[in-house]
Amino acid sequence: MYVLMVALAIPLGRYAGKVFSNEKTWLDPVFNPLDKIIFKLSGINPSREMNWKQHLLALLTINIIWFFLCMFVLMNMNWLPLNPDGNPSMSADLAFNTATSFISNTNLQDYSGETGMSYLGQMTVMLFQFISAGTGIAICAVVFIAMKERTTDKLGNFYHLLVRSCTRILLLPSIIVALILVFNGTPMSFAGKDSIITMQGDTVAVSRGPIAGMIAIKQLGTNGGGYYGANSAHPLENPNYLTNIVETGCIALIPIAMVFAMGYVLKRRKLAWMIFGVMTIGFFSLLIPTVFYEMNGNPAIAKMGIMQNMGSMEGKEVRFGPAASAYWANITTVTSNGSVNAMHDSLTPLSGMTTMLGMMINSFYGGVGVGFLNFYIFIIIAVFISGLMVGRTPEFLGKKIEAKEMKIASIIALLHPVLILAGTALSTHIYAHNPKEYGAWLNNPGAHGFSEMLYQFTSSSANNGSGFAGLGANTPFWNISAGLVMLLSRYLPIIGPVAIAGILANKKFIPEGAGTLKTDTGTFGVMVFVTIFIVAALSFFPALSLGPIAEFFGMR
Repeated sequence: MYVLMVALAIPLGRYAGKVFSNEKTWLDPVFNPLDKIIFKLSGINPSREMNWKQHLLALLTINIIWFFLCMFVLMNMNWLPLNPDGNPSMSADLAFNTATSFISNTNLQDYSGETGMSYLGQMTVMLFQFISAGTGIAICAVVFIAMKERTTDKLGNFYHLLVRSCTRILLLPSIIVALILVFNGTPMSFAGKDSIITMQGDTVAVSRGPIAGMIAIKQLGTNGGGYYGANSAHPLENPNYLTNIVETGCIALIPIAMVFAMGYVLKRRKLAWMIFGVMTIGFFSLLIPTVFYEMNGNPAIAKMGIMQNMGSMEGKEVRFGPAASAYWANITTVTSNGSVNAMHDSLTPLSGMTTMLGMMINSFYGGVGVGFLNFYIFIIIAVFISGLMVGRTPEFLGKKIEAKEMKIASIIALLHPVLILAGTALSTHIYAHNPKEYGAWLNNPGAHGFSEMLYQFTSSSANNGSGFAGLGANTPFWNISAGLVMLLSRYLPIIGPVAIAGILANKKFIPEGAGTLKTDTGTFGVMVFVTIFIVAALSFFPALSLGPIAEFFGMR
């Protein structure tokens, strides 16, 4: 499964690199007319060059407009069209959380999709799953352009890159995946609920809708927002093992492809392989223990004398089993996807910890586009530290790394731990001082309850969207606090790397010399990995000790 995904990601990355470089591709005859129509209707001049500040202004402006449009639809679904099941509108706090979630590519869902949204609401957030993914790809392409070995403040046109990212990179794979799902039984309809008779003889009303299209972009765009509350554990959202392979493979396809796209744009394929290697080692470091613990079952159940020949099956689908569920759990959390085919709240303690670590590090593949931006921050920090160690001015791709760039990189690197740990501390304080009033938050007391709150803020800050579902999150506190974390953790980590890349692009280019630090070697890859481990992973060890680690030893 993984090998097939990488085999597809390499040519897709080359194709994406051509798209970003405005080179001719075999799909130009199909998409050039579509692009021209979009540019003409929107009044965009795609040839107008922007500097890094103009790129960020364009990104933030259109995201604000999309946010208010999404809020309007979600708060007025009861009277708007395409609501055959009569689903109600959302409250203001839930609409704020949901709009923020889908605009920021998080897709955290504090509602159950089939009962919490009309078809118009589902299609609105499906549109934003395209747009938010395209936004991440486009702004990452801006950083690629800025990293070129030249001196300039002209970094392309954001709207041009956004449109091409949506039409040329996201659209065709989404159509292919949607067709695979439809032919395997996933509904694609505007009809209302259907009544079926189960094998037990019960009559059940089953929700339908434009599901296949939403699932395709949910997986490819590292969105993760499902049509059904059970997400891809639902048999209509993920009917069989073939669809499970397809959906799992889609999760990291574009994030990996973006690394190879960078190598093509910069003509530095060795650097791309170094970055991919570090990300892959990190991913497998989390995956292997997760598969081990899930295949070996739950020790608390073993104490009861119950056989677990299939491994830990709590919260998992029999048609997938623990190994495939563990693989999905890790690939969905090292990226910012967040979709699930099993319940993460039922993972064994250390498996739950590895899923949290994937989001806490947030740079092993990551989301479409923004995953590379997170990794870029650690490259800048590693270059700076390495330069100090050898007594040279730090340089990356022919540009000097100075105090301004390091300050920005340090702030962005520390933002993620601050948002997660501060949010968890606040929620823990509120719960501990008034457990009667806020007791409905947690279905599990003790260490696991702490893990549920830690996971919620980790998922929000990583723009992931998965959750430990034992947490009762549809309350004003969680909707608003998680929404604010999603906003800060989406846009500040975009602003920081783009600012650094823009500043460096405007500096004088210095050709490589005998004393230049090589950043495409295995040695530098080790340095980046160690930097990520120290700055990102170790920041969370005390919190993890109170949650999943304490739960693990408590079960022994």
